[in-house]
Amino acid sequence: MIANSTERFSNRVDDYVKYRPHYPFEIITFLQDKYNLTLDKLIADVGAGTGISTALFLNAGYRVIAVEPNAEMREKSLELLISYPGFSAMDGTAENTGLATGGVDAIIAGQAFHWFNAQNSRTEFKRILKPNGIVALIWNERKTASAFEKEYDQLIITHARDYVKVDHRNIDAAHIAAFFNPEPFQLQEFQNKQVFDFEGLAGRLLSSSYMPTKNDEGYHPMINDLKTLFNKYQQDNAITINYDTKVYVGRL
Repeated sequence: MIANSTERFSNRVDDYVKYRPHYPFEIITFLQDKYNLTLDKLIADVGAGTGISTALFLNAGYRVIAVEPNAEMREKSLELLISYPGFSAMDGTAENTGLATGGVDAIIAGQAFHWFNAQNSRTEFKRILKPNGIVALIWNERKTASAFEKEYDQLIITHARDYVKVDHRNIDAAHIAAFFNPEPFQLQEFQNKQVFDFEGLAGRLLSSSYMPTKNDEGYHPMINDLKTLFNKYQQDNAITINYDTKVYVGRL
């Protein structure tokens, strides 16, 4: 993983749980129909964080091992998901999962692959996958088309510390192709959205690792700008953030 990436979210766990977008259930149907991901398959969720992507598959009836190096996020996933009989969590990275060789049928990575060392994680994924196992790399990609979306994105660029450097959109089709090479991959897109009042919008902003926290000098100017933006575009005290949920699937 990128240096220090495993610690970036330690002080944002609560906001992450409350305000990060979940994933459309249609992902499950797609993987079942196109890749025969039957409910008897064992899934490793690598870079699982607080378990948002893990929960999608647990709710569908799968067994999921959540692999997460950040202790605070991993402990939160245990707190939230321990009641699921098919759930377990362990300390590990994409490059060194700690999982048994040939032990899992599928690997998922939700909002996480851009933190991985692609070459080293590919080697590790190939090691832990069973023959014909699949990898699904998943992102909720925030849209930047509407007037609000454009101004919100500019607010992030203005106030963030390293947004441009770590933005997952730095991972394009060429990076994905290089990861799966020489095997092909498929991209499937789904629509997703969140509706927020101002408190929720602020929480969503603060859940990102590159934004100032409440203890940082830039926090109050950022929140003031966000309040101005919210007041400009809110309808019935609500703002909608729209996403393209992108799922890249292939074998190694």
